[in-house]
Amino acid sequence: MKKAHHSTLSRRERQIMDILYRREGSTVNDVMEELSGNPTYSTVRAQLRVLEQKGHIRHEEDGPRYVYLPKIPRNTARQSLLQHMMDTFFEGSAGQVMAALMGRGRLTEEELDYMESLIEKARKGERP
Repeated sequence: MKKAHHSTLSRRERQIMDILYRREGSTVNDVMEELSGNPTYSTVRAQLRVLEQKGHIRHEEDGPRYVYLPKIPRNTARQSLLQHMMDTFFEGSAGQVMAALMGRGRLTEEELDYMESLIEKARKGERP
């Protein structure tokens, strides 16, 4: 089985993965309902098959239908993508990522408080 890499996904595949994570599993028809551009049943089924071959999803039989589910938890996928982004664009530095986020100027007070609590935990050697 191939190792799943988020960076190998096309834009449409990422959209499908988002639907599968949000809905915690979906049929072809479920995915079709949420995708833009009115894709055909056979197109969506083919894209799901490709995602399965790439190792990102699996399916379970529910009577005559297949229900497609992500193979790895969303948080694990999120961490993998974040690490890839950090390595690619920020020289592996979490500090540079934080600086980029802070420089955007769009953080709410709640987000700033949360980040501050994470920094305090990191200073104490605790994990968030």
